[in-house]
Amino acid sequence: MKNYTLALMAFICFAFAKAQVTTTPSTPTQTDQVILTFDATGTALENETGTLYAYTGVTINGQRWQNIIVPTFNDNNGAPQFTYSGTGNIYTLDLGTSINQFYSVTPGDVVTEISLVVRNAAATAQTSPDIFLNVFPPGLNTSITFPQDGAVFNLNQTITITGDSSQNATLDLSVNSTSIASTTASTISNAYTFNASGSYDITITASSGTDSSSDTVSVFVPGTTQNLTRPAGLKNGVNENADGSVTFLLAAPLKNDVILVGSFSNWNLDTTYQMNKDGDYFWVTIPATAFTANTAFMYQYLVDFDIKIADPYSQLILDPGSDQFIVAGNYPNLPAYPTNQTTGDVTLYTYQKTPYNWNVTNFTKPDKENLVIYELLVRDFSEQDSYQQVIDRIDYLETLGVNAIELMPINEFEGADSWGYNPKFHGALDKTYGTTDKFKELVDLCHSKGIAIIIDVVYNHAFSQSPLCQMWWDDANFRPAANNPYMNPTARHDFNVGYDMNHESTFTRDYVKQTLQFLIDEYKVDGFRFDLSKGFTQNNTLGNVGAWNAYDQSRVDILNDYRNTIWNANGNDVYMILEHLADNSEETALANAGFMLWGKMTDQYNQNSMGYGSNADVSGSYFGSRNFNNQHLVAYAESHDEQRLMYKNLQFGNNANSSHNVRTLPIALERQEAIAAILYSIPGPKMLWQFGELGYEQDIDLNGRTGRKPIPWTLGY
Repeated sequence: MKNYTLALMAFICFAFAKAQVTTTPSTPTQTDQVILTFDATGTALENETGTLYAYTGVTINGQRWQNIIVPTFNDNNGAPQFTYSGTGNIYTLDLGTSINQFYSVTPGDVVTEISLVVRNAAATAQTSPDIFLNVFPPGLNTSITFPQDGAVFNLNQTITITGDSSQNATLDLSVNSTSIASTTASTISNAYTFNASGSYDITITASSGTDSSSDTVSVFVPGTTQNLTRPAGLKNGVNENADGSVTFLLAAPLKNDVILVGSFSNWNLDTTYQMNKDGDYFWVTIPATAFTANTAFMYQYLVDFDIKIADPYSQLILDPGSDQFIVAGNYPNLPAYPTNQTTGDVTLYTYQKTPYNWNVTNFTKPDKENLVIYELLVRDFSEQDSYQQVIDRIDYLETLGVNAIELMPINEFEGADSWGYNPKFHGALDKTYGTTDKFKELVDLCHSKGIAIIIDVVYNHAFSQSPLCQMWWDDANFRPAANNPYMNPTARHDFNVGYDMNHESTFTRDYVKQTLQFLIDEYKVDGFRFDLSKGFTQNNTLGNVGAWNAYDQSRVDILNDYRNTIWNANGNDVYMILEHLADNSEETALANAGFMLWGKMTDQYNQNSMGYGSNADVSGSYFGSRNFNNQHLVAYAESHDEQRLMYKNLQFGNNANSSHNVRTLPIALERQEAIAAILYSIPGPKMLWQFGELGYEQDIDLNGRTGRKPIPWTLGY
């Protein structure tokens, strides 16, 4: 869908293919007059009351999405409009005199597909995944018109199989290579009853003189889901067993059936991979013969034969919409996405992976009360968006004297260009910045320099591509459904972004605990900064920010539960830093329990740096001023969220004294030096936002608040 995909990621919910689009004729050539018929039932456009538009192009000479009618996805001006049939959810689109004419195909170009996304007028709801409709070459062509490829039917269900040919011919219908009907005509149909579970290949063949043609679709009849107790000791996701077998475990409350599909099943539905049910969990064990040591396999879950998702506990995924935008060289040898075999995000897992060879195995974390943290966004720290370039500049960071690097979110986020606060898989690393081994190399190198690694984790919310949203989704309102065991349908506080997580749920807590522990075990990270931790509550304060800020015992209990789990498993030297910014009584309770609290002092230090006296008291940088028992206040003058102090110095600094004009660069820099002298002399941990040490003066809203910013290395700093 070209680059517009990235702008739409927040609006897309990937479900199993429900969108039903047919063509008249059923075997169109590029010179035919064609009508598209769209059945919106079961899609995000079901019962849509406004006009539906087509974002559409064609596959020309093997290249998809060519000759797009209106290249801007949400532009209604000139975009093809569907006509409502007046019945149910059926819409039609007439492509005029021919496909060639409608799409302005250059003479001689070969069209093999129509590319299509159907959307509403506001472009807030659409069909997904992309729809590709076959365009046939001239001559004899055939097509199964019912059932659709990938359809699922019940045991003993009877259907009428139909097929067409582009001209009168000798036609034959067969199921699993056994003929069920023959005729000489341009259409054929026959009833068929599925009397056993399993896969069925339905084929139509046509012959006329020396010409022949065929078409095959595969459908599936599931067996009965077995209620069996799962083996003891399983964790969510992939479990490698001692005998080499692999057990998959999925938490799916309120669901009835789940089947595993993947590279080991050739992406076919197979009763071998139908999962057993144990209460709210589904599990299946696959023998070792299906896998190869130190080799990656791919898989998804098909839930209730309706919703196809990657594993919520994925350690790595393939994303067909975003992976193409990874900077060349950042992720070499990435396995190819299984195009034409499945849709949506796919879990990528390496079986019996050779362990990373860590050089530092006995790292001693710097004392939390003496941390000097450098907050860093890989995207804007490096020209190539890469861990490698952070590695290349480790000496620079070491020279600064920092002893911890806090990385803005590196978990799998929507798109490939982001601050990272739009998560979809909390335990998977986003491939944008490099391989998992490259990240381990960065951690290992930092540890060799005495520098701890803290990662920013985002558990207040998830975005719509998260399987935690997709499995229980309200299409009509484009939000998590009321019965979602992980997510709230509407946020419980005003500052929420994405979709609000329910931390009272045991399923959410298990998810947070397991993914945090995985990041420690797999990558040896030293701690976490919890984004928007004040949102970890089910106390509904929507519309009342003051109430949200007030002491909330349930929120304190939730956070302490996470702290206890991590510290009991790993020791209390794992950093647990909260972006809380709540009532001081609550922050004091959390600080005295062992958390470190972000201490935002931006306004006060900026008033000083600009040369103004009002609101310039910086005593709040000292833990004792907040009644903390210990030095657990991470005070800072700048963070990623704040306007750059130097920008405001130069734009708004005190210029009343011509001999000390803060709006001049030398004076503005001197004021920044004075801030550093004050801030870092106050006892307790401190944080520095990247390039603050250079007097970085670029406007935070340049290219949009979360947009890319110029990198000092390229600006000659």
